[in-house]
Amino acid sequence: MSASTAAGGARLKKPSWKDPRLIIGILLVLASVAGVIAVVGAADQTAEAYTAREAIAVGETLSADKLDRVKVRLGEVEQHYLTPATGVPDGLVAVQRIGKDQLLPRGSFGRPDGLDRKPVAVTVEEALPEQAVAGSRVDVWVALPDTRNGFSQPALLLPGAEIARITPGSTALGSARSTVVMVLVTDGQMPNLLGAQANKAKISVVWNPGGVKR
Repeated sequence: MSASTAAGGARLKKPSWKDPRLIIGILLVLASVAGVIAVVGAADQTAEAYTAREAIAVGETLSADKLDRVKVRLGEVEQHYLTPATGVPDGLVAVQRIGKDQLLPRGSFGRPDGLDRKPVAVTVEEALPEQAVAGSRVDVWVALPDTRNGFSQPALLLPGAEIARITPGSTALGSARSTVVMVLVTDGQMPNLLGAQANKAKISVVWNPGGVKR
């Protein structure tokens, strides 16, 4: 047998299971597969969380019958939301509006005595702009009655007030249907608004597209 034939036979020899290079290759493949499985498993981890079955207005009491359960990937921010794992604490009210099907941030709920805004019913006679919906911001203008059976120049009373809810008002004979707008009012703004209502002021609501509290 020639030297070249011997060398070719050596090259074509099947590797042994005891070959360190083969063992290292198998271990690397197994490690790669395990890593991929771990990454996919971690990405697919979901947890149960609460969402609002219907919109929850500011001041509304939180209860389990107003919530639905969903599977979501919250990851590291899970502690910032109300979940079935932690339950629904008693006596909480919404301090921020929660829209339908939205998750419930813990910071959106608190105790009733911690509310810095309270809903007040404002009746308006004119049609509201379509953008004026619950959660949007509006400017509330008032015109006080004058001595000539009319009204004085309107003045801006509540800039950038948030709408909590809108409901149809009563219909007087021969007049258009009014609308009751629940606006969120701070304690500092409350006397002026209640005083205007007590003095039969004409109240108008203007959509504030920037949501600015001037």
